[in-house]
Amino acid sequence: MANHRTDRMSEDIQREIAAILREMKDPRLHDGIISVVRCDMARDNSFCRVYISSMKGLPTAKTAVAALKNAQGFIRRELGSRLKLRYAPALAFEATDSIEYSANISRILMDIDIKPETEEDDDEGTDDRADS
Repeated sequence: MANHRTDRMSEDIQREIAAILREMKDPRLHDGIISVVRCDMARDNSFCRVYISSMKGLPTAKTAVAALKNAQGFIRRELGSRLKLRYAPALAFEATDSIEYSANISRILMDIDIKPETEEDDDEGTDDRADS
């Protein structure tokens, strides 16, 4: 059975960390578009793994993760005060290339040249069946 409280807490933490990222002044976080992709909470809400991605690729995401690890205490304190938590979860940040991967898939799909069917082809096909 899914733990709905843990899922809600994970979504809240993801939203608040994204807001904290926008407010932080570290230049390593503003190199490209940095996004919080996913948060995985432990069942007891004591630990949270946060996945960070960047539009510029995995090296930029790793740089952002290094900055977030340096500010881990600040982020944890801010989470506790913003979400009014008695115990803020310990945070672990990991870099992922999911944004770059999805952008690449989007580019591939846009490059596919699909010839749309014309109305004439549809009309001819219906006439042949009607005559038979």
